[in-house]
Amino acid sequence: MTSVSQCFEQLRSRARCALIPFITAGDPDLATTEAALKILDDNGADLIELGVPYSDPLADGPVIQAAATRALQQGVRLEQVLEVVRRVSPSIRSPIVLFTYYNPILNRGIESFLQEVVAAGVKGLVVPDLPLEESEVLLRLAQQYGIEVILLVAPTTPKERMSAIAARSQGFIYLVSTTGVTGMRSQLETRVKDRLLELRTVTDKPVGVGFGISQPEQARQVADWGADAVIVGSAFVKRLAEQSPEKSLPDLAEFCRSLKMAISMP
Repeated sequence: MTSVSQCFEQLRSRARCALIPFITAGDPDLATTEAALKILDDNGADLIELGVPYSDPLADGPVIQAAATRALQQGVRLEQVLEVVRRVSPSIRSPIVLFTYYNPILNRGIESFLQEVVAAGVKGLVVPDLPLEESEVLLRLAQQYGIEVILLVAPTTPKERMSAIAARSQGFIYLVSTTGVTGMRSQLETRVKDRLLELRTVTDKPVGVGFGISQPEQARQVADWGADAVIVGSAFVKRLAEQSPEKSLPDLAEFCRSLKMAISMP
């Protein structure tokens, strides 16, 4: 498994856009999560974002919130999520990026948390409730442990702040496509294109676009606008939630292939 940065370097050398699926760990169960990670890796994922269930997921929309609640009700905790990563990471190509809120990191102690995730095979972190002003310790220690912390830029972020976030973000920059929480939307806001162009004036780091992308046509649009990665979450989580694993996993594979094909067309 390569690092997040190495993955983007390889894709850029081939002028390819990355596909980053998101799933919630433990929904509907940890065995399905483990199978889903392998299936996504086999069917077009370039990186995989794995959500740690959390009781107050302020950035997540109803689909992912419900998935986190179900996982927590089953007793899923960080230790079990990392055990799944530990089993899967040696056999997959896609770097795993852990999506977690800051409280579990703070509760364990930053260095202890990083030691645990590194040992499991995690390659990156997204911490949506950690503001730039409070991120220095995590960024510094993560760099020492070889973990890349991806920072988020919102649609409302002023250019000066956008530049500061881009300078500190590791691996890539996560551009949120819409104000509000995650979720499937029928169409994307055209200002995403303008935000991408604006980011290009302050950084040459890769930019991934997420929140609201749920269809191959939308993924293609974002790729055409110049994104280095397309991040799709709720549409994957919904498929796992609404069917038995026997049906959801083949559906997951087919959907992942359709997204990859859409962003790979010349």
